[in-house]
Amino acid sequence: MSSIKIIGDPLPNLPWEDKPANHPHPIWRFTKNPIIPRDPHPHINSVFNSAAVPFQGKFAGVFRCDNTRRQMVLHRGHSDDGIHWNIDPKTIQWKLEDPEIEAPTYAYDPRVCWIEDRYWVTWCNGFHGPTIGIGFTHDFESFTLLENAYLPFNRNGVMFPRKINGRYVMFSRPSDNGHTPFGDIFISQSEDMIYWGRHRHVMSPKEPWESTKIGAGPVPIETSEGWLLFHHGVLTSCNGYVYAFGAVILDLDQPWKIRYRCKPYLINPREPYELAGDVPNVTFPCAALCDAPSGKITIYYGCADTVTGLCFTQVEELFEFIKKNSD
Repeated sequence: MSSIKIIGDPLPNLPWEDKPANHPHPIWRFTKNPIIPRDPHPHINSVFNSAAVPFQGKFAGVFRCDNTRRQMVLHRGHSDDGIHWNIDPKTIQWKLEDPEIEAPTYAYDPRVCWIEDRYWVTWCNGFHGPTIGIGFTHDFESFTLLENAYLPFNRNGVMFPRKINGRYVMFSRPSDNGHTPFGDIFISQSEDMIYWGRHRHVMSPKEPWESTKIGAGPVPIETSEGWLLFHHGVLTSCNGYVYAFGAVILDLDQPWKIRYRCKPYLINPREPYELAGDVPNVTFPCAALCDAPSGKITIYYGCADTVTGLCFTQVEELFEFIKKNSD
């Protein structure tokens, strides 16, 4: 049994593949990647940077599907095993909580987080520029849209799976209206999911592989030693941006305080489906599932802004690697 505990529920049907013999790294890829092709329906161009959660003994999710007009939209999806997915051909139609709320002009890079009694969805929302949209669903059939969390410009809104000190907590990365050649991770807090404040700086780009910008990835995983956050980092090379991802461990009660920050990346583009696509050289994590008793963690990540892949890790091995390679 692991000495580091994931705080959560069992997930006996976690999609999983054992680590290959003599694999030198704490994270390994699924040998059958990509799990979702770029065009599950004729009008869809690509499926990537998406979020999956356990749902009614199976799995459900919200998926970024760029269509063949190259509009960025969200679709729901369902799966029996978390690997083979049925993507709804229709985009999500949001019910407006208030008739004055503007429907998204575009939507991308969703995250899904179960808190208390519903699944909360956050994404980069088109509202006179990019900002963080918030909505919820109980059943992945009906989706309700709330007020945007922030003014433009912002991206990578990622919620914590429970209240901390009586407040909802969310990561974000303030940005600009373009491709944002900069970016730090911040935390904001709310008592009602509408008004967000108590902003705290979490971290800035530091290592060469993340020297341009960083952003929160999947919903943080609560462990006995702190919150585990996977985050993406971007390097500007002579051939353009390169997206890799790493991890940090944050304080449980004050998650803007870093306990350990891994210096090397965990995954970077090196497989053909990560190197070539609509946007080459991208590995972008958006969702993580875990089985608390075993310490197994499965990560969904976008590959080259085109398809979706899986990779795996085990919490004790990962924490040992992070601590060994931390500041």
